[in-house]
Amino acid sequence: MGICDSTMGLSNTLLGMALLISGAASMMSQGYFNKTGELPCHFTNSQNISLDELVVFWQDQDKLVLYELYRGKENPQNVHPKYKGRTSFDKDNWTLKLHNIQIKDKGSYQCFIHHKGPKGLVPMYHMGSELSVLANFTQPEIMVTSNRTENSGIINLTCSSVQGYPEPKEMYFKLKTENSTTKYDTAMKKSQNNVTELYNVSISLSFSVPEASNVSITCVLQLESMELHSLPYNIDAHTKPPPARDPILWIAALLVMLVILCGMVLVFFLTLRKRKKKQPGPSHECETNKMERKESEQTMERVQPHVPERADEAQCVNISKTTSGNKSTTHF
Repeated sequence: MGICDSTMGLSNTLLGMALLISGAASMMSQGYFNKTGELPCHFTNSQNISLDELVVFWQDQDKLVLYELYRGKENPQNVHPKYKGRTSFDKDNWTLKLHNIQIKDKGSYQCFIHHKGPKGLVPMYHMGSELSVLANFTQPEIMVTSNRTENSGIINLTCSSVQGYPEPKEMYFKLKTENSTTKYDTAMKKSQNNVTELYNVSISLSFSVPEASNVSITCVLQLESMELHSLPYNIDAHTKPPPARDPILWIAALLVMLVILCGMVLVFFLTLRKRKKKQPGPSHECETNKMERKESEQTMERVQPHVPERADEAQCVNISKTTSGNKSTTHF
């Protein structure tokens, strides 16, 4: 019976409350995407009326009920399905908490407080509030799409920021040198998700890097109440990028190195072989000894008439004969 009275009471008093709504001032409230927001109802219970005698409920701009407290007990039957399980009532400060806020939850809300008496529901208090929903954009990030080449001072940059709401006012690059600061306005590209309604934004810029001084580039995202700045992208004008490496040149250099290495190895072996040929053998030593002895004998003959054959000369003769015999055997 109480639930039926509540439903009938809400229906019968909506028309009467329209007059109160038109004259009530709205309070601004702010919530963040996927977080919890508050819908205030600043009711001063000066008469200390028990909740068992009151009917408290909130509704949105489409007259959909978010929450109802009927005589001290929650009544989910009048709550719209989109709000079920998403609200909680703080009895200490008469505030309704809306959980898991989405972008589509932005808009106006009203709270109503009625006294349940013998004559039915009697309006006691009403308050309106305007809920705005924010989603924090990520910090803008600068990306280099193509570096400047050795023969060109042109550099291409892109800056992006995602998952934010509402739509930002503008986005631009700020170039700072030692002597000046320049703002580069470019067309902001934006896209909005059909489900979450969040925005992704980006800008691009191609510019000539000054050669006389260093440059610091910052990307700025201008929101309604604040600015977001990227980390600075610094360019040293005195540091030139390394030239592009041609693979053909690398292959040619490698071949040249291989040729030089092979030549060094060949020269080494030829030198080693030549040294081996120059080393004296036994027959060569004997001939040398013979020549030295003959010279010595000629000298001695002048002093003595005869000098017997020395043992080492006989040994050389034997070695010579042996060598000749081996050669003959080989020919045979």
